[in-house]
Amino acid sequence: MKGSVGNPLHLKSVNHISLICGSVEQSMNFYRNVLGFFPIRRPGSFNFDGAWLFGYGIGIHLLRAEDPEDLPRKTEINPKDCHISFQCESMEAVEKKLKDMDIDYVRAMVEEGGIQVDQVFFHDPDGFMIEICNCDSLPVIPLAGEMVRSCSRVNLQMMQQKKSQVVHQL
Repeated sequence: MKGSVGNPLHLKSVNHISLICGSVEQSMNFYRNVLGFFPIRRPGSFNFDGAWLFGYGIGIHLLRAEDPEDLPRKTEINPKDCHISFQCESMEAVEKKLKDMDIDYVRAMVEEGGIQVDQVFFHDPDGFMIEICNCDSLPVIPLAGEMVRSCSRVNLQMMQQKKSQVVHQL
């Protein structure tokens, strides 16, 4: 497709994700107490129940389902299901906290080029999948034409510094 390379829409970042929930209060408590998001002001002109939260540079917009009883409920934790992923500092701390909170989760591991990425998957109160991982150690390698990137800004800065040092040594 011609023109598909680069940034044709001049995007800057992900702003938010919207999630349909059965109980705004229950979902707010989950995203605040489990994931550390904080509530932010939502436009008062909306004529439906919901809440906005923010954290880690992204917003989560909770929208109350028109008929909460008809929401499909997922019980099986399937890492191949639609999900949002968060990077963490310590997988051990994440697993301990999930156990302390009595939240069921599934562990997974991906290995690529000698780099191991640990993952845990669990559901929010409405069955939306959450992943927590240490995937910032896995480089983002374009298929063609662009430089290697990192999943985290910290690792990206370190990779750029190393590249700069190599260039200066040449």
